[in-house]
Amino acid sequence: MSKALVLASSSPRRKELLSQLGYEFTVLATHVEERREAHESAAEYVARLSQDKALAALEMKPESVVLGSDTVVMCDEQVLEKPLDFAHAKQMLQMLSGKEHQVMTAVTVADKQNQQTVVVSTSVWFKTLSDNEIEQYWQSGEPCDKAGSYGIQGLGGRFVTRIEGSYHAVVGLPLFETDQLLHKFL
Repeated sequence: MSKALVLASSSPRRKELLSQLGYEFTVLATHVEERREAHESAAEYVARLSQDKALAALEMKPESVVLGSDTVVMCDEQVLEKPLDFAHAKQMLQMLSGKEHQVMTAVTVADKQNQQTVVVSTSVWFKTLSDNEIEQYWQSGEPCDKAGSYGIQGLGGRFVTRIEGSYHAVVGLPLFETDQLLHKFL
């Protein structure tokens, strides 16, 4: 590998998934404001966030290839991000209860000459959740740092009745698409 690879994310899930692809990389957490603009679709928003994270890391490590990524959950035309508190998490999980929603993960790979972004959308179906299930799930601590207030790879997986698309994208990094992008840069 001629250039060093940098993962512009402090997410342990993204780190683990990128490791599964066999790449050597360093982690550089970036701090990008996550606020959706009024004109942005969910796909445009998540793509911009992944690009902003990649470009922020590229500024700090200009000789590297950087990978930025972000995930949002979309339900009933609303973007669901990380919960602010229990009441917010409960509201989101009640929205997802018994319904289909989309999880969109964007991946941007960039170096000084080029950048490319891909957005992967996966449909996820939830069983109907009781208030007790939601409260117990919140008490586990798992929903606190997850878009849509759940992690499919953890306890939240018990709520999922079906998915169509990339499981790994729901976790936080679509393996196939990430590997394809990285092959263009490394």
